Amino acid sequence: MRKIIVKVHPSKANLKKKNQLAWKIAEIASDKAKIDKNAVEMVINRIIDNASVAIASYNRKPVISAREMALAHPRKNGANVFGLNPKIKVDCEWAAWANGTAVRELDYHDTFLAADYSHPGDNIPAIIAVAQQKGCSGMDLIKGILTGYEVQVNLVKGICLHEHKIDHIAHLGPSVAAGLGSLLKLKTETIYQSVQQALHVTVSTRQSRKGEISSWKAFAPAHAAKLAVESVDRCMRGEGAPSPIYEGEDSVIAYVLSGPGKKYTIPLPRINEPKKAILETYTKEHSAEYQSQALIDLARNLNKKIKNLSDIKKIIIETSHHTHYVIGTGANDPQKMDPYASRETLDHSIMYIFAVALEDGAWHHVKSYTPQRARKKSTVQLWKKIITRENKKWTKKYHDKDPKKKSFGGKVIIKMKNGSTISQEINVADAHPAGKRPFGRKEYINKFRILTDGVISKKESERFLRLVQNLKKLKSNKLTGLNIEVLKKYRKKQPDKNTIF
Repeated sequence: MRKIIVKVHPSKANLKKKNQLAWKIAEIASDKAKIDKNAVEMVINRIIDNASVAIASYNRKPVISAREMALAHPRKNGANVFGLNPKIKVDCEWAAWANGTAVRELDYHDTFLAADYSHPGDNIPAIIAVAQQKGCSGMDLIKGILTGYEVQVNLVKGICLHEHKIDHIAHLGPSVAAGLGSLLKLKTETIYQSVQQALHVTVSTRQSRKGEISSWKAFAPAHAAKLAVESVDRCMRGEGAPSPIYEGEDSVIAYVLSGPGKKYTIPLPRINEPKKAILETYTKEHSAEYQSQALIDLARNLNKKIKNLSDIKKIIIETSHHTHYVIGTGANDPQKMDPYASRETLDHSIMYIFAVALEDGAWHHVKSYTPQRARKKSTVQLWKKIITRENKKWTKKYHDKDPKKKSFGGKVIIKMKNGSTISQEINVADAHPAGKRPFGRKEYINKFRILTDGVISKKESERFLRLVQNLKKLKSNKLTGLNIEVLKKYRKKQPDKNTIF
């Protein structure tokens, strides 16, 4: 790996392309690196994972809206929309929009946390959509996805967006553009311009994840990916981009991030070095913000130890800066304590999540979020007893450079009314690679079967699993098979509305 130093340069310095971060990203996207076998298997795992959560969210309102918008843009040789008959095709950027929304809606796919947050699986829907429209092969798709992950993971390691209240999709635009560059075997110059365009158009604020969180949380990554597809198309036509997008005098670093005095260090593979960043990422066993995963597992365990939850006086969760300030009481969002809050808000409230998991000894992607569940009297009472606080020990663990030591958990201190105290801590979720029950192919397939049960036929389930595990050997124009068709009885349409599309 190389360490790329990135900083602002005055226009008069005329920074050469080869010294710009966007160019260095484009170089690895257009190189001839060998493919790591373990990385390939993880690509297959993540395609299965994405399909699981996309199908499970099929009838949720944002997903229906996105799908109906996509269907207004049919294309004879286009891309597929998750859940529909494979003969139905739309423009690939709209398939990226619909499928990306479906994948993100339940907050249930993979994650990578470092200097910033990310869900690298958000790269996959757009890259598959373009691959279907352009008749690419399975190996083309694998290379594109590996690049998307490589770029996003390493940008997340080096550049913190959230401290400037910028949404993490600003790293997704460039990663999708780079992934499409690898998929389509584009020249370095074209990818360079595409990465810059994609970043320029995908910078937005974190208000989408603050306060009363709306359905835009699901739409945001899909929108960034759609814009990246369009950016690549423009650059394939010979168009350029604002440049240098990271280092320029009026660039993203200069006026959106830390300013002219800041130096960022971005790790990137050397040219022709295998891309393995996907192996550093981790998926979710539970449908909730990743930083709650370990604490859900801890709550399930504590459920067996506390006979009467009404005997609890107070619960303190000591955790990292990120967890405390994003999904904890440090966020100072009253909505995170509101029984009438949206699902999108509740899955970003560790107080709510911990209360439900502690009460039920379980977590469910639908049942744990119903209005009736959120407003249950005993739950609300328990919920109000929970506070979080940052502990430097957990913040340090969160940022550990060693993936094997990196932690996303915390310590829970339960004070009982009789004066006794119960305390327990957990470093990582059970499903994490370093956890008690790390996810492997078997677990990904089991998650898929659970989430698609009753939604797709057993025949369709087995067909998809058989085909995706043979991804490396799929020839050109065979990627339509990665689409999954839901049962007709399960399909819902949005009521006719006076819309634009």
